Amino acid sequence: MTTLAPIISVDRLTKTYQSVAAERVTALADISLSIAPGEFVTVVGPSGCGKTTLLRILAGLVGQYQGNVAIRGTPLKSPSRSVGVAFQDANLLPWRSVVDNVLLPAQVLHLNMDSSRRRAHELLELVGLEGFERKLPHELSGGMRQRVSIARALLHDPEILLMDEPFGALDAITRDNMNFELRRIWMESGKTIFLITHSIPEAVYLSSRVFVMSSRPGRIVRELAIDLPEQRPLSLMASARFGEYVGELRHALDNSDAVARSLPLLKAA
Repeated sequence: MTTLAPIISVDRLTKTYQSVAAERVTALADISLSIAPGEFVTVVGPSGCGKTTLLRILAGLVGQYQGNVAIRGTPLKSPSRSVGVAFQDANLLPWRSVVDNVLLPAQVLHLNMDSSRRRAHELLELVGLEGFERKLPHELSGGMRQRVSIARALLHDPEILLMDEPFGALDAITRDNMNFELRRIWMESGKTIFLITHSIPEAVYLSSRVFVMSSRPGRIVRELAIDLPEQRPLSLMASARFGEYVGELRHALDNSDAVARSLPLLKAA
């Protein structure tokens, strides 16, 4: 059996900031992980543990760290065309239509507009927004605005989609429905997805693997493979096996700081 080379590699990553009071604050410590092409991976951890910092480093938006971060074996020094990002706030331009919001990366990256417009319409169909192309953001629900954000992040056909709490501001029913849709989009697009969340059930439902982080300085204290069917109806959340995974992750989070204290601190090369 052939093992695919990782699309994302993080080796002994440590990130330290200097605070306003000139104190050194370590956000991440000795983070190492490897993600294969086509995986759906989530990260859970307490507030302030460095999840978003990790995602922003993978997006090429934060530098000056110790350790190594690579996309397909190439060290990451700046934002990569191989990566798309969707944040918790959809950040749509209110004066632009849905399709024109999706087309924004084509303008920024100077892509061919004719082919980009065709792709924008294909992506809006993929995310279930066919027929809403000319609507303005204020005419959409919160879930629909997030669908536009996902389509926009995929416009330049990145291999990797990074998602930072994309459904955190939605009500519970809409959030569950968006999780179902995101699984469908992932399966149809074949992208590698890296998502951070505070929701343990969301992590279990979406993922092929879940990483658990401790509080600051954030360290990975547990990695859990999720062996659930590829097709996941929302009713799966009521199953015993689903509940077992939720319980395992809850236990790992509750004990994350104790586990982190037992791990050796390494010096980055």
